[in-house]
Amino acid sequence: MSAIWGADAAYVERLRLEYGLDQPVYVQLWSYLTKLATLDFGWSYVYEQPVLTVLMSRLGTTLLLMVTSLSAAFVFGVALGAFAARRAYSLTDNVISTLGLVFYAMPSFFLSLLMILVFSVKLGWLPVGGIKDVAAFHTGWANVVDIAVHLIMPAAALSLIYLAFYMRLMRTSVLEVMDLDFVRTARAKGASGPRLMFHHIMRNALLPVVTLLGLQFSTVLGGSVVIETIFSLPGLGQLAYTSVIKRDLNTLMGIIFLCSILVVIVNILTDMVYAWLDPRIELK
Repeated sequence: MSAIWGADAAYVERLRLEYGLDQPVYVQLWSYLTKLATLDFGWSYVYEQPVLTVLMSRLGTTLLLMVTSLSAAFVFGVALGAFAARRAYSLTDNVISTLGLVFYAMPSFFLSLLMILVFSVKLGWLPVGGIKDVAAFHTGWANVVDIAVHLIMPAAALSLIYLAFYMRLMRTSVLEVMDLDFVRTARAKGASGPRLMFHHIMRNALLPVVTLLGLQFSTVLGGSVVIETIFSLPGLGQLAYTSVIKRDLNTLMGIIFLCSILVVIVNILTDMVYAWLDPRIELK
């Protein structure tokens, strides 16, 4: 009967001894934390590899997607926000603000499916999914271009929501800075045009936007789960989804731990950029 319904008692006991489940809870916890300190996340029974090996094979794709998405959202969001602030309450400002609300309200999964339908199914301009064309065997710059083409839709779908955040925050921040005393003093001394905008206004207006950039890094990690699953990107997001479905707990806990380290590193870098933008802030 035991052979039909499951493993026999001797096999179960051998597994308990092998994985240390016969030890007290505090001993198991200390053993697990010690392994975490050495980046030993255990064994993935789904991929039949150490968890760290599986994570490292997927980390590059996720970082590439996140850096591309956040960079595009930050650059275009800051530029559009400053442009709208310079023409506050005009038709241009209203159009940009309305587009920002549309992007903010549109779910990323719906935007992803809409992009696939229009640009892949109907027009045939962009590939449906994947990180590159495996059958093409591209090398060198051809491989770089192939990866860039495959990233256009995922990066756009992930970045448009955050672009709306940065655009609205930058617009508000620029309007506030433009009314400050030091801007009026610089304008009275003859500063105008690009110098006044870039050197005096935008550098100070960027401070809250940079803060939001660091805080939203963890949110982008969560959003990448949906994007990578829809576009079949071999990254940490799709790996997390697969680990939940197949109950690969070692891999899932390794993903959470690795993402936590990334969030801490990004927040440290954000503090350094913040201090560079505002010399009054000292790094301690």
